[in-house]
Amino acid sequence: MIGIILLPAPAPLLSHVLILCNHHQRLGPQCSLSKQGHRFLSTLTATDSDDLSATRRLLRKFVASNSKHVALSTLSHLLSPTTSHHRLCFLALPLYLEISEASWFDWNSKLVADLAALLYKLERFDEAETLVTETVSKLGSRERDFCSFYSQLIHSQSKHKSERGVLDFCTKLKLILFCSSSVYLKQQGYASMVEGFCSIGLPHKAEELMEEMKELGLKLSQFEFRALVYSYGKSGYLRDMERIIVEMESMGFQLDTVSSNMVLNSFGSRNELSEMVSWLQKTEASGVPFSIRTYNSVLNSCPTISLLLQDLKCVPLSLEELMGNLDENEVVLVKILVGSSVLEDTMQWKPSELKLDVHGMHLTSAYVIILQWFHQLQCKLLAENRVLPDEITVVSGAGKHSVVRGESPVKGLIKEILLRSGCPLRIDRKNIGCFVAKGKSFMEWLSNYNDSKHERIS
Repeated sequence: MIGIILLPAPAPLLSHVLILCNHHQRLGPQCSLSKQGHRFLSTLTATDSDDLSATRRLLRKFVASNSKHVALSTLSHLLSPTTSHHRLCFLALPLYLEISEASWFDWNSKLVADLAALLYKLERFDEAETLVTETVSKLGSRERDFCSFYSQLIHSQSKHKSERGVLDFCTKLKLILFCSSSVYLKQQGYASMVEGFCSIGLPHKAEELMEEMKELGLKLSQFEFRALVYSYGKSGYLRDMERIIVEMESMGFQLDTVSSNMVLNSFGSRNELSEMVSWLQKTEASGVPFSIRTYNSVLNSCPTISLLLQDLKCVPLSLEELMGNLDENEVVLVKILVGSSVLEDTMQWKPSELKLDVHGMHLTSAYVIILQWFHQLQCKLLAENRVLPDEITVVSGAGKHSVVRGESPVKGLIKEILLRSGCPLRIDRKNIGCFVAKGKSFMEWLSNYNDSKHERIS
């Protein structure tokens, strides 16, 4: 259903035909929204869209009766590509116009760029052009501000995956850079255009721009190469991705954790597990450190682990048991990961407390890390005769940022593993996002767990 709303607005955008956006998209991480903002948007959802005066009064009252933070965060939520209020996107412009009349409002070009990107997405090109023209007029003849604004426009358009928007504003930015004598502005401008094309899945065009940079005598940075590597990989051009990695290294940019994770993520998205094994072995041999993102990229691509985690009541409770369920490539991948220092970086071992923080990990990573933690603690206690601190803590998070608020998948996983294994760790009464236990009882459990584990394996 398409509703058309005409809302009178402050000059210079006096009247606008506002078209209701009714696109259904997969939701991702969303812009932070206050309780007041959520109530306001819920009220708008229930309001008759044909009652123009009522809608206008609600907008004006909301801006007048709430703080700067509440008003701007609500607007940012509507402007976000991952907003959960798609049906209210059409209200972003009139809300912005009401906000712009507030005494506390400080104009900034980034907000205009985000709004113009949304208008492009809604195919309201004339209104977007009006906003851009007004901003250009406001900026006067300041060349650096012009370039910054068009770079912001390109970035905002790329977040909404608007190919037309990126192309339009790259063309305009190029004209400005062509007339500029500033090497710095050209460097920054081309970097933003490369990023824009990479973000919308046009890596070949991005590489053409990088060739132009060479011809103009501009220096390529690791930023452009990383963007290109990830865009080629994400688009499925794996050979081109590897070619760019070789070129990047030949120009003196050493392979690092970020670039390596991008490659792993690309191989994993195409189910190229054997290629992932080779790449992980290469990075390990090169001394490139792994990270939690490395765990996420690799383990999310292991189909057997994902399948096992669909039934938490049956997941293996030790690394040995887990390995017995995996195929050859998956076994190699897990072995390489658990041989890294990532667990050591995640774990804090102090005289008073042993803490493991899995908050923010993907479910597959948290699962392997907790089994690896059990295994490593057993090895330290048996081989090194270590004594555990008085307090043991596992931080899982309370689920504040989960898809369903308060229902953390990681917390649910750990709770089930602890329950099935008889581990004494229990939810902390003072912090429901943590599991706690006394060192003595945890040490006794580890010893028994070790014995029972070998009984199960045999």
